Amino acid sequence: MRVDLMRHIDYYIGVPLCFLVTWVSKIISLLFPATVGKPRNILFMELSEMGSAILADPAMRKAKTALGASLYFCIFSGNRESLLLLNTVDEDHIFSIRGDGFLTLTVDSLRFLLWARRNNIDTVIDLELFARFTALLTGLSGATFRVGFFAYHNEGLYRGNMLTHKVAYNPHIHISKNFISLVNALISDNGEVPYSKTIIADSELVLAKASTSAEEKSEMWKRVKQEYKSLKKHLDHLVLMNPNASDLLPQRRWPREHFSALIRMILEYDDTAVVLLTGSRSEYEGSQEIVAMTGMRRCVNFCGKVAFRELPALYSISTLMVTNDSGPAHFASVTDLLTFVLFGPETPLLYGSLGNSSPIYAGLACSPCVSAANHRKTPCRDNVCMRVITPSSVFNKIKPSLKKNVVTA
Repeated sequence: MRVDLMRHIDYYIGVPLCFLVTWVSKIISLLFPATVGKPRNILFMELSEMGSAILADPAMRKAKTALGASLYFCIFSGNRESLLLLNTVDEDHIFSIRGDGFLTLTVDSLRFLLWARRNNIDTVIDLELFARFTALLTGLSGATFRVGFFAYHNEGLYRGNMLTHKVAYNPHIHISKNFISLVNALISDNGEVPYSKTIIADSELVLAKASTSAEEKSEMWKRVKQEYKSLKKHLDHLVLMNPNASDLLPQRRWPREHFSALIRMILEYDDTAVVLLTGSRSEYEGSQEIVAMTGMRRCVNFCGKVAFRELPALYSISTLMVTNDSGPAHFASVTDLLTFVLFGPETPLLYGSLGNSSPIYAGLACSPCVSAANHRKTPCRDNVCMRVITPSSVFNKIKPSLKKNVVTA
């Protein structure tokens, strides 16, 4: 389903339904008061952003440790595998919703409501900032505790009033800290207004690392050599380029011409570097244009050559990655890979990777232009914020990490 169509459905159908379900839930609560106990089965809900499943991991692990609860997750089927990188949530505790059409979305939503009750979900933590769809699923889930972001007096998007623990979203701290604040609200013994009046230290934003065996790394070297026959494992090193970003926010894309120019600079400077363009199979054609523009043998189109679960192995044998602000920046954070992330319409202060990452951000007067208050939709059709980041400026940042950085594991 197209992103703009989903936004229209979320607005024109979501607003009246949120209003209706708000009053229905209030009436049900009065007629059938819930028995208050300790959360046992906590469902986290974040549908549309693969990277957010990684950014929410510290919050999920805190909920598991502090409350001793079983964790569940609800996510769009196309983003499901992002949850499997760290195995914080058991695979059979993940409910997937298909987002490819209105009918399948409706059917899976009804299935979710039955699934939530069969699994005795007593707590839902809604990680979404603006989607009314997740607010509705939260309100109708049957959970005793319903935790999420609430606008209060802010000029935010209307999402009804179905939460038992209302947290004030803070647009001045990292999104991972906001996610932890939702868990802190659940842990709190005080009926705060608003939740969550707590200090969240940077030390809480630590991700677990994905484990990769020597066999998996060796197999990945073989996979690369199939695409680049001249590869010498103990002499060459891999530099990854992720040139795309999702259709959710195309303004995040760095121009292909810039990627091509950067690759040429790297290969001319470092004769031991082999550049791999990474991405999904659907991104192969676009990446092939970059390969053609670059015109150098050590630039290889690797899109579609690696399954999602194999990404940690690829990242663990590589020296560094340059990527748009998109999922791979967060997927790499579960490894030690040095990652340089190009930001434009969003800010690294709020959405930066939690891994070994260096943000590159021009910081124009109009940036960032997307937020929870505007449904992450911008009128901009000319992403100057990305184009002004020059290939030479990026090269100068990554240059110290090139040459003699051969990964031999």
